[in-house]
Amino acid sequence: MAPTVEIAIPTATLSSTSPPHTVYHITLRLPLRSFTVSKRYSDFSAFHSALVNQTNAQPPVPLPSKSWFSNTNSNPRFREERRIGLEEYLRAINEAPDSRWRNSSAWRAFLNLPTAAAASTSNGTSNTSARLHAAITDPSSTNAPITDPTLWLDYYRDMKAHLHDSRLQLSRRDQETTPQKQHESSAQAKSSLVRAGSMITTLEEGLKHLSGRGAQAGESSASSSLGDGEIRRRKDLLINARKEKDGLEDLLHAMATKTKLDHAVASMQDKDALLRGGNDSSSEGRRTPARSGRVLGKETERTRELGNDGVLQLQRQMMQSQDQNVDELLKIIIRQRELGTAIHEELEVQNELLKLADEDTDRLQSKLDVGKKRIGKIS
Repeated sequence: MAPTVEIAIPTATLSSTSPPHTVYHITLRLPLRSFTVSKRYSDFSAFHSALVNQTNAQPPVPLPSKSWFSNTNSNPRFREERRIGLEEYLRAINEAPDSRWRNSSAWRAFLNLPTAAAASTSNGTSNTSARLHAAITDPSSTNAPITDPTLWLDYYRDMKAHLHDSRLQLSRRDQETTPQKQHESSAQAKSSLVRAGSMITTLEEGLKHLSGRGAQAGESSASSSLGDGEIRRRKDLLINARKEKDGLEDLLHAMATKTKLDHAVASMQDKDALLRGGNDSSSEGRRTPARSGRVLGKETERTRELGNDGVLQLQRQMMQSQDQNVDELLKIIIRQRELGTAIHEELEVQNELLKLADEDTDRLQSKLDVGKKRIGKIS
């Protein structure tokens, strides 16, 4: 049986709004992910009513009652007692042997859990927790497209985490000094990139269903519809993610090529040192005369059968190949720079939109204040 979700309310803070209110931060922990949901007491009260209406049964632990003589904003002790009571309330539902409260849509909506994992099957509801855990941690394991917008965003965050891990492994590979450590870092980076590529494909298929094309193709879709603007935003996210994955793959290939070239150059330097001869430090600074012809020493499979002219030609070919790889690396760096510039421009646009939203909020708040004053005068 899959591990259940661990629920806790570690903190309760006051909002920065006027007037302030208490916000309870619910932490949900899974084996592969943790996220936080912030709720007010009024949200808990509405959730409790919806839960009782859907299940026709009271939860194992009653919801902490509302107090008319004390306020959580000005009374830290009462705020802490209510936080503990709300935590016990959620944990009792989560750990109860009876799963009807956890199977309700009110429970999933309150905790922002994906709705796609909670659909009933012909085998009953005994495996709901297992399917819910599987849908959150790895939607592709269900062999079904992602049809839940919230689940799509969770899966996208997982994909970005794999890209981040790959970038860290490439940075670590560049810092390693032994071939074995470099090979291990390269293998881990490649594994993360392969995983990210399959996840991007899954996200693209899920976005087709979310945009309605899956239903037009004759497939049944119970997903929530998204607006055109949100669909375009998610498409842009996938385009940037695929560009980032391609850039990391090119960087991994360039690093592997550079390692081979370094080994080849080191061999050529040894070859050149053998051809020139060396200095005899034990002969009181006198230069040892170079031997005529080739000097036997460290040979490779590529140079063993070559003459002096052949070795020189091989070195020129390697230098030319190295120049080409440097050009490819330069293209990758330019692509990364363009990607960073595009992200920066997108962030500036988002900041402007947030600034406009703040201005609209302030304008609306001022209108509400004026309305309240007029209502007070009328009453």
